[in-house]
Amino acid sequence: MGNLNTKGTAENTFDAIVIGSGISGGWAAKEFTGKGLKTLVLERGKDVKHIKDYPTTNMNPWEFEHRGQLTAEIRDANPIISKCYAFREDALHFFVKDKEHPYVQDKPFDWIRGYQVGGKSLMWARQTQRWSEFDFEGPARDGFAVDWPIRYKDIAPWYSHVEKFAGISGNKDGIPQLPDGEFLPPMEMNCVEKYFSEKVASNYRDRQVIIGRAAHLTAPQPIHLEQGRAQCQNRDLCQRGCPFGGYFSSNSSTIPWAMKTGNMTLKTNAVVHSIIYDEQQQKATGVRVIDAVTKQATEYFAPVIFVNAAALNTNLILLNSTSSRFPNGLGNDSGLLGKYVAFHNYRARVSASYEGFADFTTEGRRPNSGYIPRFRNVSKQETDFLRGYAAGFGAYRVNEPANGWGEELKRKLDNPKPGLWQVGSHMMGETIPKESNRVFLDKDQKDEWGIPLLHTDIAYDDNDEKMVKDYIEQLTEMFTKAGFSDIKAADSRQAPGLDIHEMGGVRMGKDPRTSLLNEWNQLHHCKNVFVTDGACMTSTATQNPSLTYMALTARAVDHAVNELKKKNL
Repeated sequence: MGNLNTKGTAENTFDAIVIGSGISGGWAAKEFTGKGLKTLVLERGKDVKHIKDYPTTNMNPWEFEHRGQLTAEIRDANPIISKCYAFREDALHFFVKDKEHPYVQDKPFDWIRGYQVGGKSLMWARQTQRWSEFDFEGPARDGFAVDWPIRYKDIAPWYSHVEKFAGISGNKDGIPQLPDGEFLPPMEMNCVEKYFSEKVASNYRDRQVIIGRAAHLTAPQPIHLEQGRAQCQNRDLCQRGCPFGGYFSSNSSTIPWAMKTGNMTLKTNAVVHSIIYDEQQQKATGVRVIDAVTKQATEYFAPVIFVNAAALNTNLILLNSTSSRFPNGLGNDSGLLGKYVAFHNYRARVSASYEGFADFTTEGRRPNSGYIPRFRNVSKQETDFLRGYAAGFGAYRVNEPANGWGEELKRKLDNPKPGLWQVGSHMMGETIPKESNRVFLDKDQKDEWGIPLLHTDIAYDDNDEKMVKDYIEQLTEMFTKAGFSDIKAADSRQAPGLDIHEMGGVRMGKDPRTSLLNEWNQLHHCKNVFVTDGACMTSTATQNPSLTYMALTARAVDHAVNELKKKNL
């Protein structure tokens, strides 16, 4: 560590400390400040203010030096992050470059990160599905991981709480494994997507194709206008930052909402080194922070600490928070900290063409797609693999290539001829948490802030391979029954991590011997430290996870504030 900043303890003491300002950290800040607590939010990256710090948001394609593409030099320097779909010329500034925070890959793992106020909430895919009872009871029913200490009924009111504030568009579809929420009007499927939905419904009793549930304001309500947000303009340039606040991000919503209470202090370039544990008080008292630029160390104090640094960095911080009481990491009596990490399997895709609807095409953009909820092993075990997968689905039409020279080329450009409809799907498979899938700290190597490098030792297993095979078989069959042609399947074999849905390592559970957190997201053995980002997840389900992080965070803050009032923390 660098030289310690010895400012007075009182000046650096708050009612609550939140580590991280992304999806879950932003919600923790909003909830704490709204309940009157003086809250310090620590962000390891730079400040990004809504609208002001979206430099590319209104640029036209021809205004980019490389028309939005990456140069060979950038790709060569960033073999990991350049794999990410949103890492393009218009959003380079929101991603961590490969050399900026190194880590050790014991097995290939693509760690995608965004270090700035708002974190990855600026670049996320904005898909927001609730978990169901099938998901929370899954580990107990199917005999893997450990039983969740909560069920759907425990979190359902908190889903509603965050949905109303964030703004989620979608249909009430009445699907048991995908509960309905507090929805704004849905976006519309195009004619081929509707056709496929109807064909699936007529051929299968257990499968549905619906419009995705997305964090976009299709019809802003008073609470959204009060946030200063406006209706989504369907620009589909979301990874640049939305100047309208049309989609939910910490930057446009929870962080400014918390700031206007007067109860939030935001510290940027604040790399959290570790959490301070007081042996006599038997609780955490604060955090040690390294200034990202000056490398100066400072300590901040509070009676309650929320760790929302994103899953793997949350594991890193807790593993590095050692003391005489916790030599292997804060709260780690079970020895399981950093273990049972899981993710989503996005490897497989199926594409095809469709000769129908030749008189129709699409116009404009839609920052959303169709969605196929999980249909495998929902109410009973029916395959040779555990759990299941959801899938994205979309249809679009592009013009035939304008080949030729001179007048012929001009004529084709002036009168483009639409090609066949193209359809595509990608899988979103649940992976089974395993003790062998883990992260841990290097014994010797440290980063530029004096913090040990993180090792990633995470891989697919036979269950994942069987799931990929089944997805390809089932989607191929569904496409065939719909009359699609030129059906092609592909397995990208991409490394874990590129799904950007890593979870676990600090899992919730009922028993301190087999888990790190209780039903309120508190460390079993250090009750004033809470974890509500992806690290807390006991299993992954198939749904995009951010909505669940938001709901868990709001629920945990409510509990923490009540416990503070009772002087239990």
